[in-house]
Amino acid sequence: MLAVIDYGAGNLRSVLHALKHLRADNLRLAQHGSQLAGASKIILPGVGAFGASMEQMRRRDLVAPLLDALAAGVPYLGICVGMQMLFDVGEEMGEHQGLGLIPGRVLRFPQFPDRKVPHMGWNQLNFKGRSALFRGLDQGSRVYFVHSYYCAPQDAGATIAAVDYGLEFAAAVQCGSIYGVQFHPEKSQVNGLRILKNFLRIEPLGDGETVRRAQAE
Repeated sequence: MLAVIDYGAGNLRSVLHALKHLRADNLRLAQHGSQLAGASKIILPGVGAFGASMEQMRRRDLVAPLLDALAAGVPYLGICVGMQMLFDVGEEMGEHQGLGLIPGRVLRFPQFPDRKVPHMGWNQLNFKGRSALFRGLDQGSRVYFVHSYYCAPQDAGATIAAVDYGLEFAAAVQCGSIYGVQFHPEKSQVNGLRILKNFLRIEPLGDGETVRRAQAE
């Protein structure tokens, strides 16, 4: 069963439309933690502020069941804020605690003399090594972004794709079977559909050791 988390602010319509196009079956909207039971894959689309999103996750009792599922090796894809929440702390409108699965912080873009914030539009991915999430995509593939904050992992090895927008930042991260993308695959046309299709084919880890190591660092 594929669970798509609905905490009241996610970009659900576009994501569900893309998954329907890919003929993803046995799909469940999870609005409460109990609805994550039995999930074989989890997608968390995110739209909104980091702190408010985490608060909604807590109010709906989604945090502990999500962490339990990821510790068991269930593949996860976080989109935009769904990626940001993987980190320790987000600095949007004050400091807010994230899920703490990937050490690092979520920071606001500085003021650029020649670029606007938010970072909005198409940009090219610079792949860092190989990942199953990007199978079939060429270096420099373009995807669609809308964000004012970016993720800064402590360990550069967590970054599987980067983008240059006045500075180089993590466009995608991976920790075992946990994936996060700052861009919106559901708005990235053919490349985005390829990424979602690749995620649907990823198998569970089974032992969750990577997750436990990340939490202990």
